Amino acid sequence: MHATRVAKLVAASCAVVAAVGIALVRSLTKRRTLAAAALNETLPVNSAWWRARAKAHGELLYVALGDSVAQGIGASEPARGYVGILAERIAHRSGLTVRTVNLSVSGATVTQAVGYQLPRLAKVRPDIVTVSIGANDIASWDARTFETGLTTVFDALPPHAIVADLPYFYLPGNERKVAEANAIVQRLAARRGLTVAPLHASTKRPGILGALTLFAGDRFHPNDRGYEVWASAFAPLVDERVDEVVTERAAASGQ
Repeated sequence: MHATRVAKLVAASCAVVAAVGIALVRSLTKRRTLAAAALNETLPVNSAWWRARAKAHGELLYVALGDSVAQGIGASEPARGYVGILAERIAHRSGLTVRTVNLSVSGATVTQAVGYQLPRLAKVRPDIVTVSIGANDIASWDARTFETGLTTVFDALPPHAIVADLPYFYLPGNERKVAEANAIVQRLAARRGLTVAPLHASTKRPGILGALTLFAGDRFHPNDRGYEVWASAFAPLVDERVDEVVTERAAASGQ
């Protein structure tokens, strides 16, 4: 009898734990859904903010290509996304004013970047270019389509462009796809002499703590701290490019 009562108590306890677990998962899923909807409402706000920046005068032209992360979705304001952080860094290091043209589009895949962003890139002559594209390709991964599109993107870039590999995706299944994608990025960039920003290594370095502290409420886009990590992957390479541009301009002006 005693054993039967113990078994019933254990079963009841397991049922309670399971119920609490289900409730917690549902709560987290609901919160994530609500956060994603809230971030979705910021898309036109960020887009308008970047269009205004593109109209401003600048002695240097910085152009960014990418997706919603280049737009800064998830940051407390667009300026705190990695493109905004880098634009401020460029101005500070060069001592010059900077016009930022952010050609990125939320949700863009590599193929979509070819159709929308590259024609607009062809109309400008940027001093600094950063590219981070491909994360949205992982959901419906097709290596051949990715490589074809990325080949077209890389062929359209100026030789000084800085391209990022894909960020850390945490889950093993996604990471296998990311590893394949990043091998393609590295190979195509090396053939063209393009510099690769180590975004995957930078976003992987914080480990599991990064999953808890570096993302916005939708658990997909970075928050302000996450964008600082993204910017850190580009920063040393951007600094090198800024120094090159400043030196070239000084030489051209005879200073």
